[in-house]
Amino acid sequence: MALQLVKPVDEEIKFSEEEIIVSKTDLKGRIIYANDVFCRVAEMSTRDVIGQPHNIIRHPDMPRAVFKLLWDSVQSGEEIFAYVKNMSKTGKYYWVNAHVTPSYDDNGDLSGYHSNRRYPAGKTIQKISPIYEKLLAEEKKHANSKESLQASSAFLKNFLDEQNTSYAEFIWSLKD
Repeated sequence: MALQLVKPVDEEIKFSEEEIIVSKTDLKGRIIYANDVFCRVAEMSTRDVIGQPHNIIRHPDMPRAVFKLLWDSVQSGEEIFAYVKNMSKTGKYYWVNAHVTPSYDDNGDLSGYHSNRRYPAGKTIQKISPIYEKLLAEEKKHANSKESLQASSAFLKNFLDEQNTSYAEFIWSLKD
């Protein structure tokens, strides 16, 4: 299934604050586990998602710099929290507060990644959306995808430096 061919629809899918969307991926980001909440909210079956790249749910409103930061963090063995806008099979969107961690095998070797996602509390989306819009605008200034990612990442770094904060501290500061 090619979700990239799906057009975004300005309709939000909400899920309960008590629910947790869970997925696990291998080292290449292919989904090896997705719980029933993941499948219901993404409007896909387990068969649709297992073996697919996790970016199958990527919404085009998400800046690439945020995903680069996320992947750089977990690949280096660190956990990360991030607000992410995802897209369902029908093009609807849903926001999550993602907690992504590296997974290790019995020998202590990195074996994949685990993500728990909750519905964002309060006004966090209203706070993060303008920043994501600025990152996307920066990306769109560059035709080359490598330059686009570098510029967006530099913009995010400069933004955090101006706030005198780390990405983790910034994300935690958004909670009401």
